[in-house]
Amino acid sequence: MLNRILTLVGIVLLFGFYRGLRDLPLWRGGPSLSWLMVGLAAMGLLFTWWARIHIGRLWSGTITRKAGHYIVDTGPYALVRHPIYSGLILAAIATGVQRGTLLAILGAALVAFSFFARARSEEQFLREQLGGENYDAYARRVPMLLPFTKT
Repeated sequence: MLNRILTLVGIVLLFGFYRGLRDLPLWRGGPSLSWLMVGLAAMGLLFTWWARIHIGRLWSGTITRKAGHYIVDTGPYALVRHPIYSGLILAAIATGVQRGTLLAILGAALVAFSFFARARSEEQFLREQLGGENYDAYARRVPMLLPFTKT
């Protein structure tokens, strides 16, 4: 529940869905930075979309075990263990940078933190449900959220 609240507050701050709060502009990046961030946000959302399609029937909006559940380690799941969250975090950070305000950056940070915490919860669940040895072997091979990093 707390994760959902953090995500919602982050989205409100990130996209400026508030009244009465004074937002502090931190920078004005110009059109080049704006378009670069739009491109990064689009890449993040496309990565999320690819992961969601790839995982198919094993996806759920809540942490739950599905019939025939197994560790998916192909497609985007060969690059990171939580590609849906990775893509959403990238899109949030790019949006925050593009907006360039204190509240937008705070919103992006809240969104990133909430998805990181949710990924940690999912990992614990998957270790318990699918076998710690199996999941730990996958975790040693594939980074959690940042492709091409060690952990």
